[in-house]
Amino acid sequence: MPIAELQAVTKTYGPVAALRGIDLTIQPGELLALLGANGAGKTTAVRILLGLTSPTSGSATICGHAPASHAAKLRRGALLQVAKVPETLRVREHIELFSAYYPKPLPIADTIAAAGLQGVEKRQFGDLSGGQKQRVLFALAICGNPDLLFLDEPTVGLDVEARRTMWKHIRGFVARGGSVLLTTHYLDEADALADRIAVIDRGRIIAEGTPAEVKQQGASTGLEDAFLSLVRQNNSIEEVLQ
Repeated sequence: MPIAELQAVTKTYGPVAALRGIDLTIQPGELLALLGANGAGKTTAVRILLGLTSPTSGSATICGHAPASHAAKLRRGALLQVAKVPETLRVREHIELFSAYYPKPLPIADTIAAAGLQGVEKRQFGDLSGGQKQRVLFALAICGNPDLLFLDEPTVGLDVEARRTMWKHIRGFVARGGSVLLTTHYLDEADALADRIAVIDRGRIIAEGTPAEVKQQGASTGLEDAFLSLVRQNNSIEEVLQ
């Protein structure tokens, strides 16, 4: 059974159709990258899977449960692009606090190791570098021992070294059997991390497959050029249909 699934999901806001009948699955142990320009529908799809909004039609499940249910919330973690935590709490205090929300969290030492936070556990969050802060937020997303992790632009604003360090910890989560839904505007990041990619445009999934398959669909050896080609093709089709 898929860890997460959208089936024939539509979402409308008045006359605006944000999603138009999309199907999407995330399998156990898989990292799926959902790619799309701003306004393409990816944020709406993620919000539905997080239980933050409901589909207009169709269905969404997390581990067989409704996304907004308590059972689903215990099975997933999230590192969202806009996240704030108290700056004066120490790293270990943050992890201990968040871990207390879950019935079977990871041991604190395991969470610290999985996020690469050894040596900074006693430092206040506000005193950390940008990359270290992002690793703390990653730790808070995984401390509950989730089956599914939502990563929304997890490396935005990080330097090259910090980005590669975050990639290492994301790969470690997947290697331990976790599933990930990644949204990113860094297409090299999707190419490096994803087992499978789904491209969304104007509320529809227009391409799906491994990075190599998506490049082939976009008739390019590079993911960025393939992505742009697929979106242009879809825009041309949409204009004809209108």
